[in-house]
Amino acid sequence: MITEYICGFELVQIPRIVGEDDGGKLFTPEEYEEYKKRVLPMRLQNRLFVSWRSPTGMDCKLVGPETLCFCTHRYKQHKTDFETIPQQRPISLPCRVSGCGCRAYLYVPLNGAQPIRCRCKHFADQHSAAPGFLCNACSKCSGFHSCFTCACGQPAYAHDTVVETKQERLAQGKPVGQDVPYAAMGGLTGFSSLAEGYMRLDDSGIGAPSIELLDSPATAMDHPFLKAFQTSSSSSPLTDVGTSSQVSSLKRPEEDDMAFFERRYQERIKMEKVAKQKGKAPSSTKPS
Repeated sequence: MITEYICGFELVQIPRIVGEDDGGKLFTPEEYEEYKKRVLPMRLQNRLFVSWRSPTGMDCKLVGPETLCFCTHRYKQHKTDFETIPQQRPISLPCRVSGCGCRAYLYVPLNGAQPIRCRCKHFADQHSAAPGFLCNACSKCSGFHSCFTCACGQPAYAHDTVVETKQERLAQGKPVGQDVPYAAMGGLTGFSSLAEGYMRLDDSGIGAPSIELLDSPATAMDHPFLKAFQTSSSSSPLTDVGTSSQVSSLKRPEEDDMAFFERRYQERIKMEKVAKQKGKAPSSTKPS
């Protein structure tokens, strides 16, 4: 067995390296070594990055090994390794599951935990994975078309599943991470890749805010909550030392919810007492 000759660390890495290429049956030691010699150099040089991109150019979803395709199979079940990167665009990544009609990986978002609906009112998984994406539940559907709105504000049908090379991604200033030997990594380059595009503070999302933007004062264009918070902070008696009130409003690592709310309540009572003392007229002197 393969478990008898390989160290524990590499044993954990085997499923990530081999992926679905072993057909569910463990390689022999010789087969595994031959597999690494053949596949790893190809994978390190010809990795393809897959993302679901909005019309604005933001990668709303970065596809990973477990990300589902329109055909309901995962990205790792599609063809992801190429000895030579195809010249035609877009690059098609067909499904390798026997009997599946999927000819190219196509990401479709979920509405919570369930598939999104087509304009014919049927779910995405009720449509054929073959080109045309006709509905299997009705005859009036001319092809899957969903008006589901992404968190970026754009409808799903306006997004594209993009398959691109490392060089093409670097030319756009998007992160590529480090070269790794793992199968079907798609667009994953780090932990931030798991977040939605509008939440991802790196070049594959909206980009990290500059220091000037973070330090700039609130304006009429800012959110009312932000303006209200800044106003209350600047007028607070406790802000004479700079940003102490803003630091105080942050939850400390050792605090639970009740301790945090109790501390903030006591701070508020203290601020109100200080404000009353400052607004009170000086007391008259005692009679002799």
